[in-house]
Amino acid sequence: MRIRKIVMGLATLVFIGNFQVVNAAVDLAKATETYHQFVIEQIDLLVADTEKFVKALKKGDIKQAKKIYPLARMYYERSEPIAESFGDLDARIDSRLADIEEEGKNEKDWSGFHKIEKILWEGNTTKGTEAIANQLLMDVKELRSKIPTVEVNAELMLTGAVDLLNEVSTSKITGEEEIFSKTDLYDFQANIEGAEKIYQILRPYLLQKDKKLANEIEKQFKAVNTLLAKYNSSKKGYDFVGYDKLSSADIKKLAEAVNKLGEPLSKMGVVLD
Repeated sequence: MRIRKIVMGLATLVFIGNFQVVNAAVDLAKATETYHQFVIEQIDLLVADTEKFVKALKKGDIKQAKKIYPLARMYYERSEPIAESFGDLDARIDSRLADIEEEGKNEKDWSGFHKIEKILWEGNTTKGTEAIANQLLMDVKELRSKIPTVEVNAELMLTGAVDLLNEVSTSKITGEEEIFSKTDLYDFQANIEGAEKIYQILRPYLLQKDKKLANEIEKQFKAVNTLLAKYNSSKKGYDFVGYDKLSSADIKKLAEAVNKLGEPLSKMGVVLD
């Protein structure tokens, strides 16, 4: 068995499982194909919403562009276990200014959603976004063309579910992802939904191995989703309050809830034993 420590905000998790033995105990081919199809569908929706986003930017419709921005990004955030495997594309689509600066580059080397975010919220304008938006749409379409080529296996799914939670609890919880728009809770929700989709696909296999663990994971997903729902004013979709409206106590509760979910979720590798 392999033991891997994963630091998740307020807790250090121990991730146990030998993901290489995919076919030893259970055939997860159907599960991996289901997940692959889910990501393809998400990226299809990402392309569609990015097209709407670009159209709003070119029309100079600031209100509409700001409305679409966090919703379009949710499709990307749900798909990150696969989308991030294309390093160059991921950087062009999703890099923050801080990421660029860490590489010794500056704003002229920057592209993607977050560069447009800065212009929309900091400048309150769409001027200067057209070329960036055109490139973003090309990059998103290129991502869509490559997604079907990815080999999806159980290891990718299992590590991906934990990594999605890890993103929330170690980086996004600080508010560093959406520093201009304060739309971080949309990203939180999408990351949780991405991880939950993986759990739902693997749940029938997990129930055969450890019903108690499956029930605990389900319980903790419900707790996180209930907490996030407090900040969502839409009953049918997503309309989250700005992240700057949350108190430090609110943020601490979110981090603790994600960590409580991460602990049992990190043991899901039992489906491969």
